Order: sequence, then C-alpha cells, then structure tokens
Amino acid sequence: MAEPRLPIPWLAPDDETTPLPDPDSAMTDPEGLLAIGATLSPQRLESAYRRGIFPWYSPGEPILWWSPDPRAIIVPARFHVSRSLQRQLRRRDHHVSLDTAFEAVVAACAAPRLDQPGTWITPEMADAYCRLHERGLAHSIEIWRDDRLIGGLYGVSTGRAFFGESMFSHATNGSKIALAWLLCQLDIWQFDFLDCQMPTDHLLSLGAETLPRRRFLLQLAASQRAATRLGPWTLSIEREDVTRHWRG
Repeated sequence: MAEPRLPIPWLAPDDETTPLPDPDSAMTDPEGLLAIGATLSPQRLESAYRRGIFPWYSPGEPILWWSPDPRAIIVPARFHVSRSLQRQLRRRDHHVSLDTAFEAVVAACAAPRLDQPGTWITPEMADAYCRLHERGLAHSIEIWRDDRLIGGLYGVSTGRAFFGESMFSHATNGSKIALAWLLCQLDIWQFDFLDCQMPTDHLLSLGAETLPRRRFLLQLAASQRAATRLGPWTLSIEREDVTRHWRG
C-alpha cells in the first residue's frame, strides 16, 4: 500500500532561509508541484536551480516551486537544425549578442502575445532575474536586425548547466536562431545540457529529450561539480562557426 502523501509545504512569504523540500517529494497532481511561498531572493533562486527546482506561478498567486517528472533537456550537440533554419543562420541580415540587453529580453518574453494573452513573468519575477543577472548567474542572448530586437531568450546558469526560462520571436525563427547560437556556444564551453523544464512537441522537434526526474537530478548534480561561468558572457564564436557547427 502506498504511503499517504504529506500536505504540500507552505513557506512564509518573507522566508529566505527554510530549505525547499527534496524534489522527489513533489506532487503528481499537479505534476511536479513541490512547495508554496517564500521569496525570490538571489540566494534562494540559485540554491533552487542547483537542486532542479524552479518557480512558476501566475499573477495573484503565491510563489509556486516545481520539479516535474519527466524533465526535458537539450544536449547541445544533439540540437536539431532544419534546413530552413540553416539557411537563416547563414543570412547576414541580423547580428547576435550575449548579455547586452537582459532587461529588454525579459520584457519581450513577458509581453502578451496573440496565442498567450497573459504572462507568468510577473514584475516580481522579472526583477528577481534581473538581480540574478547582476550577480552573473542569469544570461540573455539577443538577435538584432538593425537596432531592433527580433528574438532572444534568457535563463540561469550554474556549473555546466543552463536553465532556459523563456524565449520570444518578433521575426520568423527569431527564437530558434537565438537557441542555435546559444547551444553552439554552450557546446564549445562544454556544457552538459540546457534544461527545458517541461517537454512540449515544439521542444521535442528541436532535439529535446525527456529524462525521469531521478536521472535528471543525477546529471544535474554531476554538472554542478564544475565551476560556474559567471557573467557577463561574451560570444567567442562567429557566424561561420555556427553554420559549420550545425552542418555536422
């Protein structure tokens, strides 16, 4: 007989010290919910990501902490680049940067879209990741056409892991171009994986794979034995490096 599941832990809204529970104690309905409450302080966020936990909640809700099972990741070398994306990567009508417009990328990711009128990136959440960026732990990649942002993504990095948070596109394949450049750079830096959190058909089409939570946590623990590459990050690759990398 299965043991009864304990009630979901509630932490005080100003709690910055109580550790989050073991990810293996997460609920199965809703899948991966681990705890409620606490703060989004830089120290708590860094500790959570290192343990495979991330915040995700809607406006008006308390902070919700998650560690889903299964978990989706992209191993940099196994990213799938379609022929149409390869053609766009070769085009010279855009340029790419790292960590030069973090707040703008977060704002673009938070902006309502036709297919998603609401957003989970609350002002509190945006401010928390901007503080992580100031500490060198959160990063953005930006795709520019002239002086206009046409795509990008942001996330958190500790050890040899990058935790993707959100991406946006204001031009065809803008977010995919950002992902291709980022994964090429992460591969060269010998990162183990990019965490996608929850699997979707779109991510699976790009080469994402799903892992049971226990296996993911073991791979995450191994990645955390490496030193963290603190920001600001600078690209060490050129367009020719990226197109050659994804031609295989």
